[in-house]
Amino acid sequence: MRDSRSVAVVGVTGYTGLELARILLRHPELSPPVFYVRETNGAKCLAELFPQFRGWGEAPLRPLSVDAITSSRAGTAFLATPHEVSAEIAPALLDAGLRVVDLSGSFRFRSAQTFTSWYKLPAPHADWLGEAAYGVPEIYSNEIAKARLVANPGCYATSVILALRPLTEEGWIAANTSVVCDCKSGATGAGKDPRRDLHFVEVDENFKAYNLFTHRHTPEILEHTGLNEDQLVFSTHLLPLARGILSTIYVTLDQPQSAQDIEALYRKYYAGRKMVRIWPAGTLPELQHVAHTNFCDIGFALDKSGRRLIIVSCLDNLGKGAAGQAVQNFNHMLGIEEHISLQ
Repeated sequence: MRDSRSVAVVGVTGYTGLELARILLRHPELSPPVFYVRETNGAKCLAELFPQFRGWGEAPLRPLSVDAITSSRAGTAFLATPHEVSAEIAPALLDAGLRVVDLSGSFRFRSAQTFTSWYKLPAPHADWLGEAAYGVPEIYSNEIAKARLVANPGCYATSVILALRPLTEEGWIAANTSVVCDCKSGATGAGKDPRRDLHFVEVDENFKAYNLFTHRHTPEILEHTGLNEDQLVFSTHLLPLARGILSTIYVTLDQPQSAQDIEALYRKYYAGRKMVRIWPAGTLPELQHVAHTNFCDIGFALDKSGRRLIIVSCLDNLGKGAAGQAVQNFNHMLGIEEHISLQ
């Protein structure tokens, strides 16, 4: 029999999986999670593999086996796994009656062609694409609460969607104008696999752009803001720091607005949403304000014409951009307050 308070976590050796472990092990509504990895290296519990968990993270560590997960009492599985692994094992877990929170990109799109085109991988199980809820709780909380499969958003996509959605829903962005999303991330956003361009000597005291016009989070932004592809300019950069995303977004409004009206729009849209903090007009958030949290901080500046608007959106790419948001989604699925274990 499935236990809603029991969870399985697949993939804990990456940065996101490790952050997920830290959050879930402190979750007051859960039994100790069970962690599944491809290689345990003889470790029987998480603390043996990661000494930082000694004394408080003595959770079971087991070799990855779909059969072991489906035969357990786990009610939910978190997949902190590569896209192709999630696409392979999520359907089996779902068919066995588990709910799944997937942190990969495998189920983020309704269209299999969109995934294949942007990720250059075979399409995941088509039957489940239409079932997945897109995991931005501030926008899709009702869908997430009822879902059996939640597709956790990309980190860049989260920062941009939260910044733009109030404007696009209100219809305040001028037609036939570009929306420039100039985004910068810490190195953990690139994952833990060893790569030369992520070596310390390559990242330290350096700053560079990458994946211009080809970044995989582009279709998420388009789908969940309603912008046209030829309207969006999305640029990504690598910062010489471990974690955090700062997105500076340039928008032209269709009609002049006052700073008070813009602030009021954002505050109304995110009223009651504890994980999004709106800054007073003219003040701007910084990465240090959101590091190691699940908050997305949004501030803005408006020029004298009332039409040129710059929005600054900050979050921790491992928190609100990944593991924290996954737990926020899980809390909605459990029917408990969304901020539990996240403040």
